[in-house]
Formats: sequence, structure tokens, C-alpha cells
Amino acid sequence: MNHLSSVAVDLGAGSCRVSLGEWDGSQGSVRLVHRFANGPVERDGHLYWDLDRMAGGIQEGLWRAAELAPESIGSIGIDGWAVDYVRLGSDGKPLDAPFCYRDPRTEAAMPEVWRRIPPQRLYELTGIQFLRFNTLYQLYADQIDGLAPATRWLNIPEYLLYYLGGAPVSEYTNATHTQLVDVHTRDWCDEIFEKVGLRRAAAPSIVQPGTRLGKLSGALQTLAAYRHTELIAPACHDTGSAVAGIPDAASDWAFVSSGTWSLVGTVLDEACTSEAARAENFTNEGGIGGRVRFLKNVNGMWLLEECLREWRAQGYSGGLPELIAECARRPLPRVSFAVDAPDLLLPGQMPARINKEIEKAGGEPIPEGVEHAPEMANLIFASLAARYAEVLNALTRVTGREFRRLYVVGGGSKNSYLNRLIEERTGLNVVLGAAESSTVGNLAIQFASLEDGANGAGVAPDAVARWAARFQG
Repeated sequence: MNHLSSVAVDLGAGSCRVSLGEWDGSQGSVRLVHRFANGPVERDGHLYWDLDRMAGGIQEGLWRAAELAPESIGSIGIDGWAVDYVRLGSDGKPLDAPFCYRDPRTEAAMPEVWRRIPPQRLYELTGIQFLRFNTLYQLYADQIDGLAPATRWLNIPEYLLYYLGGAPVSEYTNATHTQLVDVHTRDWCDEIFEKVGLRRAAAPSIVQPGTRLGKLSGALQTLAAYRHTELIAPACHDTGSAVAGIPDAASDWAFVSSGTWSLVGTVLDEACTSEAARAENFTNEGGIGGRVRFLKNVNGMWLLEECLREWRAQGYSGGLPELIAECARRPLPRVSFAVDAPDLLLPGQMPARINKEIEKAGGEPIPEGVEHAPEMANLIFASLAARYAEVLNALTRVTGREFRRLYVVGGGSKNSYLNRLIEERTGLNVVLGAAESSTVGNLAIQFASLEDGANGAGVAPDAVARWAARFQG
């Protein structure tokens, strides 16, 4: 193909990016055209996402992309974090702002759901790890709050594609993270819907990554660049797109998708729902071409982001690069703390929360003043590296695979100090992938769809890998 242009929107919990990907027949390029802030908003004791902010930021990015595109833009795809969703009225418009997964309303929902369907059976059916904010528990919390079970819903990336003119769907890689998809049939699981009291009719149809959802509509369509633009579902789960951005066809590698969350895992041809996998709380998320991302969620840079938020309120003016450089000059801490402790998933007072975990691990609390920021950051990095090593060891035990390489993609690929610690703790060759691997994978899926005419069947993994390789670096 001589020339292709597509726009990838990557929604992040802290910031969102709109990028223009271009292929001139011999070389691929990716340009960031717009970045805008994002974050949960507190209202009446709950945490919500600002849909208007996201929709407005996306539209601004699309206008800017149209100004830069030398020819018409073939497609637009949106990926983002999983589990959160928009509840829709009968007119197809949002009933309210979507809840943020960090809202504490689901703390009581998980045990209630387990009383209706035991966790062992849930894992056997879905292969999905138990996280209290999975869509399953959020939908159950909606019912506790009195919302009608028949209320339709769309996960946030798919909702924003729908907002732009696409069909209302649930993309497969994102759907699996709801803990409502049968790992064997790859469709919604009737048994779970029935036992938990949810309505199957409220859930959207599941489509494969690379499916075309219709044409862009609205004011943007009046621009020459968007007159024939397709809306394409990439891997709408950002980790799905991030892993799709790794151009490696072998099976001897694992990955860490490092950002606010760290996703540690590998790619399998078939789901693994063994008792050992359940005991380790590994998850089987959908991937390209029916493959499985077998992984575990690990707390990530959220820990440091929350600390920085508190330190800056106290007058700290240093940036992340300076903090990393200061950590690299320090000796390794003698203890590490449990980065996945439930209390560390919640926002606010993060240095104090971490100190409680340090004490549980037998260490001395770190004074919470800003002058001790490097000491706290150093302990966070060392504890993350230790946790990655634990998960990778468990991954080897459960799958029987021996890994030679560890791809680090996402924002963490730029953290040379953390990556050095990971290499030392795991003994694996750390390969640095794209910092914006979700964007690369998003574009690769779109271009594979445009090239192959993929629709209902999705796109082939080898085609996606070829396009991902063209956009590396």
C-alpha cells in the first residue's frame, strides 16, 4: 500500500494522547498531535470520570490531526483502561458520568457476588483474575444502588467510538476483562449473568480487534481528511494494544507493560485455567487472533504518582527524571514492601500508606517530608522490581515456559534505573519496547484491518506484528 494515515487515541488515567500514524510505502512514523490531562473527579463522596473532558480532548486532537495529514485519514481507533463503563439511557446518551474503578463502592460487591457463584466456578468459566473493580462487581454494585438491571452499558473506549459514530459494541480484548466472558466460547457467559442477576440484553455484542464499526459522523466529517474515515475497534484494552505493539513472533519472552499499572505476563495460544493459575490469580485476557494475554495486574507508577501529588502540595518542585537520577546514586533498600496491598490501591496519603506496609515488612518508616522523597521513591522502585520477579517466577511455574527476554513497554521503558533493577532481580535480558506501545499496537491493528479488509473476523497476529515492526522507534 502506497500511503496510509490513521489516528490512534490512547486514553490514560492521568493523561490521554491523540497520535497520527503514517505509512509512506516504505517507512512508518508516529506523531503525537495532542495530549490532554485526565483524572477522576470527586463528587458526593464518589470518584467519576469526566466524559466531556475526554470527548472534547479527542475532538481537539482529531482537528489537529486533520491539519497535519497530507492525505485523507483512513481510520480512527481508541484504546484505554479496562473495566469502567458508561451507563446509557433509552436515547443512547449517558445517564451519568462513569464511575472510576478506584471508587470504594465495590468493596462489598465481590463477596456478595461470590455468594451467588463461587470464585472457583467464576475462574473456571472466565479465567480472569479477581479484582474488586472488574466490571462484574461494578455492575452488581449498580444493582445495589437501585439501577435497573436492563440499563445498557458500554466500556469507555467503545463508548467514545460510538460517540464518534460507530456501532455500539464490546471489543473482545476489553470484554474479557469484565469477568463476564466465557473463556471457551469467547462470548458472554449466560451462567454468570443469570446467577448474579444481570441482564444479558444490556451487554453489547462482542467484536474482534480490527472490526470496522462504521464511518465517522458529525462536524469532523465536514473536513476533507475525514470524509471517508472508518471507525475501527483496535484492541480497545490498552494492554491488548500495548502487547500488540511488541513485534516478536517467538514464545520465549514475557512482558511488563509499565505505567500507572504494571501488567506482567506472556502470550499463550490457549487459556490456562488450572488450579495453579487460579491460586496465583493469573488472568486470561483476550488477545489478537484469539490468543491469550496471560498476566497479572501489579501496582505500578500509581504509587509514585500519588506520592508526587502529595509532595508537590508540600512544595516539592523536582521532576521525575531528577528523582530517578537521585535514586540511582543511592544504595538499594534493605527491605521491600507489598506493592499490591489493598490499601495502596486507594488515592490519597500514599506516603503514610506505604509506611504502614514498610512496618509490616519489618522495616523502619520513612519520614514523610519532601526532603525524603528520593528515599521513598528508591524503595518504590526496588519493591516494584522485586514484585515483578516474583510474578515472573510464578509465570514460569504455572506455564512451564522458560523466558529469555523481558519486554518492558509503556512509560516505564524510559526509567533506566527501574529497568536495571528488573534485570538484576529477574536475570532476564530486558528489551526496551516503545514508550507508547499502546499507540503503536493500536495503529498496527488499524493498518492491518485497512490492508486486509478485515471486518467481523478481526485481524491476523502476523499482520499486526509486521505493522508494529514498521513503527518501532
